[in-house]
Amino acid sequence: MLNFLKKWFNPQKPVADNVQTAPLSPEQLSAVSERTINFTPPQLLYAVNQSSGLQREHNEDTLFAFSSILGDGRADIPFGVFIVADGMGGHQHGEAASGAAAKAMGSYLVNKLSSRFLGSHSEDQFESLQEIMENGVKEAQRNVIRNAPGGGTTLTAVLVIGEQVTVAHVGDSRLYFIYPDGRAKVMTEDHSLVQRLKDLGQLSDHEASVHPQRNVLYRALGQSDPFKPDIKSLPFPHPGYMLLCSDGLWGVVPENDIVRIVNSSESPIMACYDLVSLANSNGGPDNISVILVKYMC
Repeated sequence: MLNFLKKWFNPQKPVADNVQTAPLSPEQLSAVSERTINFTPPQLLYAVNQSSGLQREHNEDTLFAFSSILGDGRADIPFGVFIVADGMGGHQHGEAASGAAAKAMGSYLVNKLSSRFLGSHSEDQFESLQEIMENGVKEAQRNVIRNAPGGGTTLTAVLVIGEQVTVAHVGDSRLYFIYPDGRAKVMTEDHSLVQRLKDLGQLSDHEASVHPQRNVLYRALGQSDPFKPDIKSLPFPHPGYMLLCSDGLWGVVPENDIVRIVNSSESPIMACYDLVSLANSNGGPDNISVILVKYMC
């Protein structure tokens, strides 16, 4: 190969007179050039989609998405709240439980954000993000017990402030980070029986995927036993995406297909549409909820 390159790029070799060139096509140009765009102020681009699936008469999932920007030319901050809750206990109880949890958590976090960024200085300024998330889950738990007795729900809630992601998680809905190089990382741990058996080495991935009790949770909102949510803070994946979804997506669509669709779609809204469509094409056995977020800076 080296001799070949020397033969054709030797500066002492005369160039033939009959060499012809042609303009590059748009596809060729995009392949050899990169377009750098700086977004000022930085912002969160997000999309959502949802389906009852093909085998359920009712939707027991609830999703919530909120985003705003404080841009004053000095400290430009995008912030947002993103929640997926998957209800359990039958139509009446599951739907009520997921709605109660998502509404309570969403309201709590949006009020905290408004107070912190748009209000005057207050004691909220000294409350850590982890404390805010934990108190929000407690509020959601109280709302489920009060308004959906007998019901239960998962809750995966994400608070984004600038490039920081703080997640509170209960149940088996999931938060993924998806990167342009094809990597995907599950940033939450399923609070399910099969996951615990997998952690103990008693089930393989395949055995867990077909286990008859794969939907049994040992931790969920609405249960009477005390529990603590998983709470942690992480840097936002950029370049990349943040994906929240119920098990109606991740339990039906293989991870490599999720990554392929997210990275190849022309926009987040089309990616969400295609993800839900593929889940339904694969049988749609459960409700499907998807939120996809990209940090634009």
